Amino acid sequence: MSKLAQLRAQRDAKAKAAADLNAKTPADQRMPAADASALDAVLNEIEAIDGEINRENRLNQVAGDERAEHEAAMNAAAGTGADPKNPEAGALRAMLKGGLSNLSDEQRNAMRARQTGDIQGAMSTTTGSEGGYTVATEFSRTLLEAMKQMGGVRAVASAIQTATGAQMLFPTADATAEEGEIVGQNASVSTGETTFGQASLDVYKYSSKSIALPFELLQDSFIDIEAYIKSLLALRLGRIQNRHQTVGTGVGQPPGLIMRAAVGKTGATGQTTVVTYDDLVDLEHSVDPIYRSRAGWMFHDDTLKVLRKIKDGQGRPIFTPGYEQGNPGGAPDRLMNRAININQNMAPMAANAKSIAYGDFSKYLIRDVMDVTLFRMTDSKYTEKGQVGFLAFCRSGGNLLDVGGAVKAYVNSAT
Repeated sequence: MSKLAQLRAQRDAKAKAAADLNAKTPADQRMPAADASALDAVLNEIEAIDGEINRENRLNQVAGDERAEHEAAMNAAAGTGADPKNPEAGALRAMLKGGLSNLSDEQRNAMRARQTGDIQGAMSTTTGSEGGYTVATEFSRTLLEAMKQMGGVRAVASAIQTATGAQMLFPTADATAEEGEIVGQNASVSTGETTFGQASLDVYKYSSKSIALPFELLQDSFIDIEAYIKSLLALRLGRIQNRHQTVGTGVGQPPGLIMRAAVGKTGATGQTTVVTYDDLVDLEHSVDPIYRSRAGWMFHDDTLKVLRKIKDGQGRPIFTPGYEQGNPGGAPDRLMNRAININQNMAPMAANAKSIAYGDFSKYLIRDVMDVTLFRMTDSKYTEKGQVGFLAFCRSGGNLLDVGGAVKAYVNSAT
């Protein structure tokens, strides 16, 4: 068992112990001092373990093992698309190792068979070792899953895939305050017009930036190059898209969730780096009840550290640590009985920062156009260094297609 796995197992055990301690005292009673002290000690141990996990991740990243940074995403990427019976996956691996000229006639025919209607062909017409290649369907699907597991907006938003990148306009309306009426016999009904607006869901072209791999890595047959490329794409494309999906300005990039979210609660003077329990209650109730059945929290990990130290009037932390995360029946971390979504592109608590978001994040719609296109480059820029270059493009966009206040934000005080 790796050190990371051991640390996570320790955290699960401590989290379960904390949950058991917290459940010993009924909600309407004050927790005994001994139990409160024991709970504080366990929560401190969990925080210390979290610190060790973060340090281990950073150490592994410095050593070049980016898989430890997003282990779940990488496992998902490495565990799929490697079926030797899948002609698309086999064609992709052949292209990665030797270019388009390395594909057999059977693999070329299998990839061309994917071309339907006005959708771009799966394989470039380029016959040399350089050229664009629309990746296999399974590769594209698992790439998106890996990006979801990295956390952030995509993990909780809605998503659609379109065959073209043409502009899409969606009607918007706020009917949360509208209602019907009772009318008498033979009486005329009142007029109740509703107001519609429009929101655009435009897409933008994202690149992974070029990736240079040594010939040796491609030639060593025991290396799963498909999984390796997939992991790099998930990290690079996932990070830039999540930043825009979170705080994008809408000018030359998608409008982000936080940019579009209305302010639900502003901290009192002096609360530049803190939030109170009452603030969280006010933020929760600033969102209409119709959205709260699917609502959750989103914030930076530094904000979570602040929230973990808030206690209710009975001396119990409002944060509930989860345990056995990722296992069937496991419990995620929760705040005020709502799911927590850590998003490192959210602003940490600071003056005027929109540091906490609450609401139904599924109202943010992400649009992906077709599949990822991957280019293999063997020009002199790479050959002189004994390398092969790879570059991926994808087209994606997003917008909060709701004007009824599905997501609200807490803003720290200015002073």
